[in-house]
Amino acid sequence: MTSPASPAAVDHALVEAATATARAHSHGDRHTMAAAGRSADGRVVTAMNAYHFTGGPCAELVLVGTAAALGIHDLTTVVAVGDRDRGVMPPCGRCRQFLFDYFPALHVIVGTGPRLRTVPIADLLPEAYAWSDHQD
Repeated sequence: MTSPASPAAVDHALVEAATATARAHSHGDRHTMAAAGRSADGRVVTAMNAYHFTGGPCAELVLVGTAAALGIHDLTTVVAVGDRDRGVMPPCGRCRQFLFDYFPALHVIVGTGPRLRTVPIADLLPEAYAWSDHQD
């Protein structure tokens, strides 16, 4: 899939929310990534990853659960940020698929510095497997 002719604006407040969460709540090697998401009604939710050698959840996965616990089921934009001021980080493959399945119209903030941009989640998964297409 290709990006729309005029890409979505970068939600800098969302990037700052994730950055502030990473700075405030990073804890050694266990919590190294933060994520922030904006709901359709404008609310912002933040979360941290929970690293574990067995494959603990990424910040984006924790974000979706946290949002659901707050009654938010319609995220429109997400971003992940690394601790120690590593900046915006793209979602891993598992998170890309998960986010696509939960929110097929989602936008994700990716890139660094002047190349920071907002792209549809589908652009991060060319030839995506749509889990919902295979459910009865």
